[in-house]
Amino acid sequence: MRIGLFGGTFNPIHIGHLILAQECWYKLSLDKVIFIPSYIPPHKESAGDISVADRLNLVRHALEGDNRFEISTYEIDSKDISYTINTVEYFKQRSGNDELYFLAGADWAGTITEWKNIEKILELVNFVIVTRSGWKEKCEVKDEIQFVEIPAIDISSTEIRERIAECRPIDHLVPGSVVRVIRDKGLYK
Repeated sequence: MRIGLFGGTFNPIHIGHLILAQECWYKLSLDKVIFIPSYIPPHKESAGDISVADRLNLVRHALEGDNRFEISTYEIDSKDISYTINTVEYFKQRSGNDELYFLAGADWAGTITEWKNIEKILELVNFVIVTRSGWKEKCEVKDEIQFVEIPAIDISSTEIRERIAECRPIDHLVPGSVVRVIRDKGLYK
């Protein structure tokens, strides 16, 4: 099998995350994409104002009914900093002969050399940077990375959290089921 590994805080998950996963699934001929919500991301500030359980619940709602996608709680269950190397080694050990693709947004391209054990990560998986048309970010290990271009979608979880705090609409930015959970639980207020 060809499996995409897509980690992130997903705080909250949004349409941009889903487009990235769908485009990679299609363009890389993946059998499935596994969303891996982080417990404590090493490269970001705090995961936000909601619990890990709430973030996981939002991902479940966003992916419900789409058999191309699965969720792994590996990083959440570890209850530690979510280093990519640990996650990749975990999935590599479980994958047998499966071909693994680690999916990352273009915003990470300039920092890849700072990742813990990046050389080992590049040995274990096909590392994929997802870009937008016109993208020109510097990437020091570009020869070892595959690039996949997707439609430009300018959405960020930070913007969504800010819009919620300001009581502005988010319906066009996140799946309807995620909007309902955020509103019903009063998340990000």
